[in-house]
Amino acid sequence: MKFSNILINWYLQNQRELPWRKTKNPYFIWLSEIMLQQTRVAQGLSYYLKFTTAFPTVFDLAKADESTVLKMWQGLGYYSRARNLHFTAKHIVNELNGEFPSTFKEIIKLKGIGDYTASAIASICFNEPTAVVDGNVYRVLSRYFGIDTPINSSAGIKEFKKLAQTLIDESQPGTFNQAIMDFGAIQCKPKKPLCMFCPFAESCVALQKNLIEKLPVKEKKIKIKKRYFNYIVVKTDDDKTILSERKGKGIWQGLYQFPLIETDAIINKNELISSKEFQDLFPEEATISLHNKKEIVHKLSHQHLYTQFWIVETKQTISALIDWTSVKKYPVPILIANFLDEFLPTK
Repeated sequence: MKFSNILINWYLQNQRELPWRKTKNPYFIWLSEIMLQQTRVAQGLSYYLKFTTAFPTVFDLAKADESTVLKMWQGLGYYSRARNLHFTAKHIVNELNGEFPSTFKEIIKLKGIGDYTASAIASICFNEPTAVVDGNVYRVLSRYFGIDTPINSSAGIKEFKKLAQTLIDESQPGTFNQAIMDFGAIQCKPKKPLCMFCPFAESCVALQKNLIEKLPVKEKKIKIKKRYFNYIVVKTDDDKTILSERKGKGIWQGLYQFPLIETDAIINKNELISSKEFQDLFPEEATISLHNKKEIVHKLSHQHLYTQFWIVETKQTISALIDWTSVKKYPVPILIANFLDEFLPTK
């Protein structure tokens, strides 16, 4: 029996019940695929339901302000996804009369959409036979065919895309793509795959050659950068604080934060007070205490943030304009959101 037939037969019996599986509306498929990049279904599902309730159409998403979108995205991480989502929604409404492009060639031109997402939308919504290749697909194909080409190399990306394209069922490409993604998530899992009950067990190269734990192959990881963050949490006598929007193209663009002093290593209270940045913020006397006794390590894909939250109580200051009662309305990195959840009940 053909690979695609076995796979689809498995899928029809084991597919996950997910809300976006009940529609071919490209807006909903696009939304789900963007959310599930770098995010597990269990975590992304609640965000998908929240977004589709708040923004039931692309027009609703387009007319929302970016700060609202980022606040609703808070906790999902990789915030460029949310900014690109919002940008593309406005583009579709303003430049395409609200009509989502219907071909892979046009879909991939949209900001924030790559080969995988364009393939998913084109196949599921418009029945175009374009194969998806994500982490699940890499794993299934590398194990089944015994391929050790690194999946994060340019050669590997081309090889696996070409292979997936030869396997796709052209009569039902959307079903095939969803089947292979589910197969990787449920059956051919990264750890402890269900090989004993696998319909491909007899022909899987990795299983026959005891390579399950070795495939797929990834090239050496990018070096992790360590950064040291000191957030200055201001509390004035009139119950105000300082929050500002992060600018530039770095992490958390468009999110809000307390004044930040970045250092080369973990610092103590005396080192903080003697820094020029702190003295510029607080020329007058202030009461300072460290909220977290041990630094919080927040891990991002390419950097680890060693973070301290310094509580600074001071008199009225011209730059403190945000009422503490409204702080939680602002979109902030999850690092700061977790701090606020812990800190605010003490106020």
